[in-house]
Amino acid sequence: MSELLSPSQDPGVGAGPVRDAYARFDFSLDAGIARRAAIGLVVLATDHTIEYEWRRLLAIDGVAFYESRIANSAEITAETLAQMDGGIPAAVELIRPGERLDVVAFGCTSASMVLGEERVFERIREARPGVACTTPITAARIALTALGARGVALLTPYERTINDAMAAYLRARGVDIVRVGSFEHRDDNEVARIERASIEHAVLTLAADPAVDAVFVSCTSLRIVDALADIEARAGKPVLSSNHALAWHALRLAGIDDPVPGFGSLLMR
Repeated sequence: MSELLSPSQDPGVGAGPVRDAYARFDFSLDAGIARRAAIGLVVLATDHTIEYEWRRLLAIDGVAFYESRIANSAEITAETLAQMDGGIPAAVELIRPGERLDVVAFGCTSASMVLGEERVFERIREARPGVACTTPITAARIALTALGARGVALLTPYERTINDAMAAYLRARGVDIVRVGSFEHRDDNEVARIERASIEHAVLTLAADPAVDAVFVSCTSLRIVDALADIEARAGKPVLSSNHALAWHALRLAGIDDPVPGFGSLLMR
């Protein structure tokens, strides 16, 4: 059995002043990493891509984005897209509760079209009254106008019924869709794995049409941002994607006008 040392026997006692290993320090606060802009992002549960691409696009000092996820089906149909309607407010409520958000972006192009942009904004503002809002389809419309594009080619991964509806939706809002191309694939998890070469081939094929002034690559799951500047240079025409346009518009709504080089012409405007 081990012996218990009495205070007089303990080598730490009587050997000098006892030192307290714990210290409490005073501190001051600064404005944090979002001192210039705090942007909220609602991400689909199945999305593999948008967070990676936004980290690349929003690498601006003083700008931060904060995301939450919304439940959705990996099968992309008009019916499954519409099911997200009720989940939007709860997803927004999870983003920096009680703290400032300058903008909230909803990260699904096709659902924004199926539900309607105003419906998405209404749902966001149930959780964040009065906040500036955007969606990929909103951002793309505004970006195409800013780029002066007249004839636009639309590239998507969606099935034909969604493509036809999206082209009609954009035309009704002043975007002249003159060409549509699609990979026609329903599985959102696999859409995120469509390789660069496939996307590049499709964009360049659409851009080769003389009637096309710009190409819009629709779907937050499609990976294009890292290749976008190169594809745009080869096409000789503006190319934008859902994630790319959404980041640009969220920044501009937040009052951030900094050019972001290396990602095509849009982010230099």
